[in-house]
Amino acid sequence: MTNAPEHSHEDNAPTNPTPAAKDAAPSATGATTPATTAPKSQRKSMPVAPPPEHKKILGRIFGISMVSAALLLSFLTWWELDIRPRTDDAYLRANIVGIAANVSGYITELNVVDNQKVNVGDLLFRVDVRPYQAELDLAIANLGLVDLEIIALKDAIVQRDADIVSAEAKALYDVQFLARMEPLLPRQFVTPDQIDAAKRNVRSSDAMVQQAKAAASQARANLGQLGDINVRRQKAEANVVEKQLNVGYCEVRSSVAGYVTNFNSSVGQFAQIGMQVFALVDTSNWYLLANYQETDLRGIEPGMAVEVYLMAYPGVRFHGVVQGVGWALYDPNQGSNGVLPTVSPTLDWVRLAQRFPVRIVMDASQDAHPYRMGATATAIVETRKRRQVPDILKPLVPDALESWLETLAVPAPLSPDSPGRGNAEPLNVPAKNIPAQNSSAPVAPDKINTSVDSATTTHSVATPTAAPVTPNP
Repeated sequence: MTNAPEHSHEDNAPTNPTPAAKDAAPSATGATTPATTAPKSQRKSMPVAPPPEHKKILGRIFGISMVSAALLLSFLTWWELDIRPRTDDAYLRANIVGIAANVSGYITELNVVDNQKVNVGDLLFRVDVRPYQAELDLAIANLGLVDLEIIALKDAIVQRDADIVSAEAKALYDVQFLARMEPLLPRQFVTPDQIDAAKRNVRSSDAMVQQAKAAASQARANLGQLGDINVRRQKAEANVVEKQLNVGYCEVRSSVAGYVTNFNSSVGQFAQIGMQVFALVDTSNWYLLANYQETDLRGIEPGMAVEVYLMAYPGVRFHGVVQGVGWALYDPNQGSNGVLPTVSPTLDWVRLAQRFPVRIVMDASQDAHPYRMGATATAIVETRKRRQVPDILKPLVPDALESWLETLAVPAPLSPDSPGRGNAEPLNVPAKNIPAQNSSAPVAPDKINTSVDSATTTHSVATPTAAPVTPNP
């Protein structure tokens, strides 16, 4: 029986290379061993393989591109904001018309509710008309009495004129009687007493004439006739008109078109003269108060077009026109104590730019996108500024980009199909080229353009060609 060869324990055990062998083996095969396979004591000292060269190039290109893009976007943003200043600190406003009665009384009828739309002339509420109707009837009756008084005063004037004639006749007789008596005194046919009595009668007759004339003048003054106007009757008529107005004031009607707001009234409430019952939002005139920083005001002028975006209608562009820029602000830090100014001893290190209100007149509201007072808005003013690329940057800016930058200052044509915009804008033609025409004058037949198609027939008066417009983006 043969014995199998014996193997020693050293032959079956795995070979454990030394660290020097481990370092030599990779170098012999040309491969690299990760540093994590090395002992912990030698990991820090082992070199890390550098990244490939193409990755370095791509990283540098990406970094330079990001920095260049950031600089370009910053420049374009500055360019845009400088030419078209904007602010989101803007609010839509309208005029508030307080509704109050011109007469006092109890409200007997209410014809509106809160948030109701009203038009000019709509009846809002009625005040008890009975006491004012009674005053009107009394004034009419007083007018009739004045007419009767005028007739009586005219008769009195006739009587006073007759008294003047009678007094003048008696005065003439007394003068003639004295003239006949005086020649008889030297012959002693009359006594001196008779002559004195005749003289007294003459003076008395003259006084009676003056008295009669004064009475006639008083009668004419009592009549109150000044030319073709009788002031007595005019006063009575004015009183009647006043009472008629009071009766009409009992019906309170809307003076503007708008919406009822702050309505907290009911039938039976006592309305006092001048005391507001509720209010109306006047929808005929809408404007925007945009608070721009004082650093942006140098490019804003009245008449500039404005793009407006309301938070209530995202993405919808509205239009307006700058009416003016505010000239004053309230400064709570400045004041006076008597005749001396009050100056704060402190000074803030961070100084913020003041904001001045810019009033922007909005186009008329439409039913599709109605305005609401107090709505938050963003305003962008289309200034007329034209900025050119600085000469130092022209070699770095392509010609196409330079042309595009210069066109940013040109305001875009107003779009007629945007909300709040009616028909197309009128042509910007000098007034001397547009002949003045009477709107009520007839149109010549040759000026009427009649076009017929398969669906409709339209008749339009020939007008100048409108300026081209661009649709909303």
